[in-house]
Amino acid sequence: MPLRSQEQATHGAAMLDSSSARFALWAPDAQRVEVEFEAGPREPLQAQADGWFVGRLACKAGSRYRYRIDAEQTVADPASRYQPEGVHGPSELVDQAAYRWQHPNWHGRPWHEAVIYELHVGLCGGYAGVIERLPALAELGITAIELMPIGQLPGNRNWGYDGVLPFAPQHSYGTPDQLRQLIDQAHGHGLMVVLDVVYNHFGPDGNYLGRYASGFFREDRQTPWGAAIDFRRRQVRDFFIENALMWLQDYRVDGLRLDAVHAIDDPDFLAELARRVRSQITPGRQVWLNLENEHNQAHLLEQGFDAQWNDDGHNALHVLLTGEQEAYYADYSESTIEKLARCLSQGFVFQGQPDRNGRPRGEPSGHLPPTAFVLFLQNHDQIGNRAFGERLNQLCPPQALRAATTLLLLSPMIPLLFMGDEWGCEQPFVFFTDHHDELADAVREGRRAEFAGFAAFQDAATRARIPDPNAINTFNASRPRPPESRQRPWLQFYRQLLALRARHIVPHLPGIHALGAHVLGPQALSVRWQLQQGGELRIDLNLGPTAQLADLPDGPSRLFTCSQASVGTTQLPPYTTLVSLTPTTPAEPAHD
Repeated sequence: MPLRSQEQATHGAAMLDSSSARFALWAPDAQRVEVEFEAGPREPLQAQADGWFVGRLACKAGSRYRYRIDAEQTVADPASRYQPEGVHGPSELVDQAAYRWQHPNWHGRPWHEAVIYELHVGLCGGYAGVIERLPALAELGITAIELMPIGQLPGNRNWGYDGVLPFAPQHSYGTPDQLRQLIDQAHGHGLMVVLDVVYNHFGPDGNYLGRYASGFFREDRQTPWGAAIDFRRRQVRDFFIENALMWLQDYRVDGLRLDAVHAIDDPDFLAELARRVRSQITPGRQVWLNLENEHNQAHLLEQGFDAQWNDDGHNALHVLLTGEQEAYYADYSESTIEKLARCLSQGFVFQGQPDRNGRPRGEPSGHLPPTAFVLFLQNHDQIGNRAFGERLNQLCPPQALRAATTLLLLSPMIPLLFMGDEWGCEQPFVFFTDHHDELADAVREGRRAEFAGFAAFQDAATRARIPDPNAINTFNASRPRPPESRQRPWLQFYRQLLALRARHIVPHLPGIHALGAHVLGPQALSVRWQLQQGGELRIDLNLGPTAQLADLPDGPSRLFTCSQASVGTTQLPPYTTLVSLTPTTPAEPAHD
């Protein structure tokens, strides 16, 4: 069996036995480093080559400590495994091997079976609250939950992308072992667990690396969050790769989604991370690696990564459903249905074409399988980056949403749902943080300034209505309420589609490839895929209010149609998705 990540790691503190631990801090700007225990003496670490301070000290699991830098400043361990009092409190030693797994033989699920459900742990009631939801998600047909980032962040509530101590699970959600219990219980329900990780920046509150390890950053390259992380340095690369291995080995998460890798100015780091993960995971274990990448770098999907979040597909569908064309939707405002056709048949919309600013974006992706792309109608970004966090069911006709949902769940791309999608949740999902004082003011005003360029927010009074990210009411308003009886038809709709996907679509996904797509009208298209075993999957989509002429398949091949009108062979009714599979497996009548 591979060694546990802490036994391999160079960063942080790891228990060596029941009465001692190895401490290691990379602090090239420091002259002296000591470990300051809450209960016990201050112990010096030995300076070593390349800026390391290392020592084996007598202590037990549960001991709380800080690092004291040059007898001037005390800081949390940047690779702390637990921060029971938050980012400004002491770090706590954790015995990563103490938890007794109930499902130790779980090896995961193959990627083509993925139906991913993204959720925010804090809004769901912490790790214990997510555990309560697992049976219903498994029964619905979900095969994986994706947790928004849980690395220790300032305060008690946050989206998670402002984390500063990425090895420590957020203390306000529960203990490290309660997180393990969540993952263990998910495996017992047949669910994979994917974790969203942020390797492109550190948050603004509680990060002291600049004081003693300025080499983490390079001032000559800037990102939206400040100086870029310097992945040219071996110690920096290892910090993040060890973090990935910790989640996969010590917590047994089944996959990672790497946030905004376009802000990582070193693609070789990503390839190395994938190589090291694949080489150190137990043979036979299924592990998924996904990217978010505005640069549409298709070559990374041939270097150890399973898939990329397909923002292109979402953006084209959003424009078709809502008519919105401001900000980044402007890139999809012209020839929208043609762009969606390119997405469904070739993966990315932008494969080197210039964006709205005239800059070429993307790489050719038509050679990649449909399963290399994660498709969604909503996610945390696309809802939460709206001023008031409205969901799609509040922005478009319900018939159109049903048609788009059918495409999402029965296409050969990997579907992702955001929490509440399945019952038409009406609560918003708004950007929230838990900052204080000047930082809180800056975040509040910065949030409102983001919308100054939108037509609806030209005046200051309107912008002032945008919820304050730091207000507890903003967080509470974003908490999904349980579905009401009137929302049960949506649940049944999702359950039916996911059952059809599991039975009829998933078995054909290995080896599937696109045969092409053609436009039927301004909001309608037809797309076809070749099945490896012979036969064909076809989807005819009409997101518009008028019928479209089309040469449609006959009844025996029809797997599903969401139309409320009768469907012949020459016209595709308004707001209709018709899914056909030849041969069906086994043949059965279409579902309405």
